[in-house]
Amino acid sequence: SCGTATKEDRGAAQSPAATAGSTADHNTDDVMFAQLMIPHHQQAIEMADIVLAKDGLDPAVAELAQQIKDAQGPEMERMLGWLDDWGVEYEPDDMGGMDHGSMDDSGDGMMSEEDMATLEEADATQASRIFLEQMIVHHDGAVDMARTALEDGQNQDVLDLAQQVIDDQTAEISTMQDLLNELRSTPGGPTLDTTRPAPA
Repeated sequence: SCGTATKEDRGAAQSPAATAGSTADHNTDDVMFAQLMIPHHQQAIEMADIVLAKDGLDPAVAELAQQIKDAQGPEMERMLGWLDDWGVEYEPDDMGGMDHGSMDDSGDGMMSEEDMATLEEADATQASRIFLEQMIVHHDGAVDMARTALEDGQNQDVLDLAQQVIDDQTAEISTMQDLLNELRSTPGGPTLDTTRPAPA
């Protein structure tokens, strides 16, 4: 009976992991999605942190940057949890060692060190425009990666997050394009008109 109890205890200990969605069947495409999307999210958060540190940043851009941070931070933690559940060791140095070109020629939308330095060195007015231009490219890359995961992945949690990335980031791309158009059309430099009176 002791052996049976031990076996039952062992089974009970394993059951939460065994029934968790993230530990269900997964394939190499699921793993690849997480391994590539984690550093992608990390960079988006870093870009948001850089622009949010600018004094005098346009409130609309600041709100968007904070929204991106709030969404992608928890998503990144979820993906790290999957890799842990799957017994896959995440090595960011390996994933981050890929040779990313400038934002104009990188297929995954990742920014180069030069792109990041340009954002870092810009003043608040310039940074608003640069951040939007860069993040549109960055989001486009994430949407493409998510579409690939939807086609090739099999884990339901991965498929759900991939669809969420597509939905959320496609909407944010539209918002960023609108903001960028307004920045570019404002006389005297790329600043948004945030002084318009509220409707009565």
